[in-house]
Amino acid sequence: MTERTFSIIKPDATERNLTGKINAVIEGAGLRIVAQRRIRMTEAQAKTFYEVHKERPFYGELVGQMTSAPVVVQVLEGENAVAKYREIMGATNPEQAAEGTIRKLFAKNVGENSVHGSDSQDNAKLEIAQFFTEDQIVG
Repeated sequence: MTERTFSIIKPDATERNLTGKINAVIEGAGLRIVAQRRIRMTEAQAKTFYEVHKERPFYGELVGQMTSAPVVVQVLEGENAVAKYREIMGATNPEQAAEGTIRKLFAKNVGENSVHGSDSQDNAKLEIAQFFTEDQIVG
């Protein structure tokens, strides 16, 4: 089933000019980038986006990191896009990520792990809606 998922190329990756290399991994795995833009996430956007982690000790650090430099927000489309992108990203901790995954290839550490991807179809819809209108997505 063709579906959409949401991706963020995080500041640790944009600062190292890895957007093109990460996009190549995404496209090489069969997902299409149907919307993409480079933004500077505001503190309010980051707090809203990561609200699920509000009670966690790393929340403030995460918000700070995500607003420290530009990010690239993306809508990806393909067969089982949510599960496929999670597989392509690799484990949150790059030391545990499989060879060839984005995090194994590019992440600095568990905190600066280069990419975010939606963890469910419902969250993908919510996350996409925070950064894109339907007419900005070119299927």
